[in-house]
Amino acid sequence: MSIRMQARTQVRLTTALIALTVASATAATVLAAPAGAAPRGPAFLSASQLPPHPFSSWKAGKVTDGVPDELRLCLDDVFPGYDSRYRPFHTDVDASARQLTIVTGTAAKAKALADRMNKEIRACAGRIEAADPEIEATYRSYGSLPVEEGARVHGLHTEASWGATDIRLLSVGRDGRTVTVVDWAQMGDFSDAPVKAFKKTTTTAVNKLY
Repeated sequence: MSIRMQARTQVRLTTALIALTVASATAATVLAAPAGAAPRGPAFLSASQLPPHPFSSWKAGKVTDGVPDELRLCLDDVFPGYDSRYRPFHTDVDASARQLTIVTGTAAKAKALADRMNKEIRACAGRIEAADPEIEATYRSYGSLPVEEGARVHGLHTEASWGATDIRLLSVGRDGRTVTVVDWAQMGDFSDAPVKAFKKTTTTAVNKLY
């Protein structure tokens, strides 16, 4: 074999080896990429999408598996059997918020879950008073929202015999097989509730589902 032919053969072998190495590296990258490399589940609200607070900016916590304790007050009986994730929010003053999402197996299961959540929230005031005679609880409905498969907004005011008074807004929304609950709370009564802004927040939350 001539020197020129040997050189050509060497170039071809080198080129083939480079191509094989690149292909192997690409395949390894695809196989090594974890299934969770894409965003896991529905997107959550950001701090800027919560009802504006007049004295403090909102800060967002990490998305965490489980259920926030604050939602167990009205919805504790609903959660067994479901995998859920939530994101907490807080201000530097007295306001706090949470968003919970649950992805069910089917749209029918999600509808049944959302319906039950709305029912449990409507009955929550009565259960609070039955559990503690020193607390007076009042429920108020703020209607439905025309977003995806729908959302409902609720208000809950509690006043203790020693003077503590708190207001909460809760919403339940659904898109396909996913349900979300948004919960906002601070000291005060119904007159302190930012209902219009909270409805906007709920609409944004449901639009982030899939």
